[in-house]
Amino acid sequence: MTTPFPFTAVVGQDDLRLALLLNAVSPSVGGVLVRGEKGTAKSTAVRALTSLLPEVAVVPGCRFSCDPASPDPGCPDGPHEGGGGGTSRPARMVELPVGASEDRLVGALDIERALAEGVKAFEPGLLAAAHRGILYVDEVNLLHDHLVDLLLDAAAMGASYVEREGVSVRHAARFLLVGTMNPEEGELRPQLLDRFGLTVEVAASREPDQRVEVVRRRLAYDDDPAGFAARWADEEAAVRQRVVAARELLPSVRLGDAALRQIAATCAAFEVDGMRADIVMARTATALAAWAGRTDVLAEDVRQAALLALPHRRRRNPFDAPGLDEDKLDQTLEEFAGDDDPDPDGDGGGPGGGGGQPEPDEGPADDGAGAAPPEAGEGEPAPGGAGEQSPVRAAEPFRTKVLSVPGIGEGAAGRRSRARTEHGRTTGARRPEGALTKLHLAATVRAAAPHQRARGRSGRGLVVRRDDLRQATREGREGNLVLFVVDASGSMAARQRMSAVKGAVLSLLLDAYQRRDKVGLVTFRGSAAEVALPPTSSVDAAAARLESLPTGGRTPLAAGLLKAHDVLRVERLRDPARRALVVVVTDGRATGGPEPVALAGRAARLFAAEGIASVVVDCESGPVRLGLAGQLAGELGGTAVTLDELRADSIAGLVKDVQRRAA
Repeated sequence: MTTPFPFTAVVGQDDLRLALLLNAVSPSVGGVLVRGEKGTAKSTAVRALTSLLPEVAVVPGCRFSCDPASPDPGCPDGPHEGGGGGTSRPARMVELPVGASEDRLVGALDIERALAEGVKAFEPGLLAAAHRGILYVDEVNLLHDHLVDLLLDAAAMGASYVEREGVSVRHAARFLLVGTMNPEEGELRPQLLDRFGLTVEVAASREPDQRVEVVRRRLAYDDDPAGFAARWADEEAAVRQRVVAARELLPSVRLGDAALRQIAATCAAFEVDGMRADIVMARTATALAAWAGRTDVLAEDVRQAALLALPHRRRRNPFDAPGLDEDKLDQTLEEFAGDDDPDPDGDGGGPGGGGGQPEPDEGPADDGAGAAPPEAGEGEPAPGGAGEQSPVRAAEPFRTKVLSVPGIGEGAAGRRSRARTEHGRTTGARRPEGALTKLHLAATVRAAAPHQRARGRSGRGLVVRRDDLRQATREGREGNLVLFVVDASGSMAARQRMSAVKGAVLSLLLDAYQRRDKVGLVTFRGSAAEVALPPTSSVDAAAARLESLPTGGRTPLAAGLLKAHDVLRVERLRDPARRALVVVVTDGRATGGPEPVALAGRAARLFAAEGIASVVVDCESGPVRLGLAGQLAGELGGTAVTLDELRADSIAGLVKDVQRRAA
């Protein structure tokens, strides 16, 4: 594969190369998701795959790449005669930008021609261009939800549907989906994650010699790209020939009952959802055997298939790191090992009787981290800790009530607050600014109707001009910046209380992940506040910082609020359309610095003056409560909720909502 980077210089590049080649051998494997830090040649390796794919036979003049041997009967450019002659072209790799529009992805109807000329003119999109090729999405985790939904539909049905303004177009869209992403920038939706057949993790090597070789080859490529490619041409040709040979061998590969039992037992042992993992593992193991030049699937093929197909399907929430316990995998494969003799007369069976699944791994022993020590005093210093206590484990997360920003925004598409977006319910119409994307048909007709006599209309058709066209305005949901301001002082440090607080913040982080928000984390304790995590799309990074959060010391509430205000000021310069929701998690006490209460009040009023939406999660506990968190919420111009009211199914929260509506 022609590339200025040696695969050995990146940890995991051998797995990446293998995963891409297996998809070249058998496109039914379902594509590859490449996870890794920036600068690890992820995109370079993916782009190099195109030159290894065999040429594609297409119907001449068909914009939808129909196969001349079996053309799509519903092709918009059809009908085509089956079995006719065709032309060959190289396989395409089509790149989907994360900021692409819906029309660019699925295609667009020429509304102006449809209204003015009465013709149904359809311009194919990227899904049509990628048919029988590769659809590559760089930074796939940043893809907008509406594009993800369209990709899921096309991947599931093998076709793309465009239904708009009374016109229906359908065309085949079967493609190899390849995505790259940096996990630090956020995770994928589970539905799209499951659509990738295989996943690999890559990271830059820490070996100086390998890094030197990377630089050497890159400089050589920059100096003479053609000469560099010629130097690797023979190796590339050999790999291409091996891919073609493996494709020809693939139909002859035998997947025996023993291998199938190992595949099923492995998926069951690792508790993956659904049956897609079993099917992908079977296809991957078959492709591995063909790539090795064998006609029988062996246990080693099943093992390698599991390492590529299961890690991303083991995640239960966005805070779970993808991975596979290889010891457990080996144990499962050994228990269900059958007769690998390719002789079809062999019984090919596994162990008789129960066989059974391996015992599930025992979880870590309860060390009591979540329980309160007897008579633990708040803010009591740990031994030798200068007032600081060791981090406390978070309680189990729960489903939270919806927190949103009031008003209507215009930020990036998401699922939290109301916003004017390209997708959602139609609320009105306006003159288009630039290209027309969403026609409001009724408003367009109303605008054109009064001018028909002056325009000399004589027939039944409506005379429509550019000035008559109206763009539909739509209302949907946006993602917000949810900035957590967490009190980590001694007044919060009782282990049982801090465990509950961390559980609540973890629950809100899960909610932020599902609603496609950016998140940030500011903590305050002792004499100052710090930005534990700048605003990011990676909620799992926020969860990791939260888990290791130490507690103890005084309560510089004003410092925490001022630090949060500064973070918001900088973020507004970077992304002015994204509105913020500040979630202050505290019991309301202020004990750090001179005049701590007055300073905290003045800091809070800055948020109210700028109209920044805020919620105070009241963490005060015990029979005697001072209500300081509620007073803070009033200064912020926001609302206060207790930990109990934060739960979506909380009776207290429901009662409070009813009372608020009645008032």
